[in-house]
Amino acid sequence: MIGKPLSAPDAPMPAGGYAQAVELAGASRLVFVSGQIPVKADGSVPATFAEQCRTAWANVEAQLRAAGMTFDNLVKVTIFLADRRFALENREVRRSVLGDRTPAMTVVIATIFDEAWLLEIEAIAAA
Repeated sequence: MIGKPLSAPDAPMPAGGYAQAVELAGASRLVFVSGQIPVKADGSVPATFAEQCRTAWANVEAQLRAAGMTFDNLVKVTIFLADRRFALENREVRRSVLGDRTPAMTVVIATIFDEAWLLEIEAIAAA
């Protein structure tokens, strides 16, 4: 990760594999990735939450790749979930996709544009 993960000692520690804050110094490029939906290039929407989550992350990765970046460049991610019952599975898939990377993170329970979509992921990356 290009940013330096921060967690203030006088605030609660993050519980889900993310940074409370990310310090960014010396970056010359920022990429703002619009909300990526769980739709494959062929227009299909996977049936399960885990498959949709992996698809949305693959779409984030594709946008980063188009900018010459990878998940290592992520500094902030916002995930919108259609229902809080997906929170634990979301965390598990995110950890399997991002590994040890810990960008700043926000998860919001929201009504998603299309009822078939169970989540949407937006991101900010820096290089």
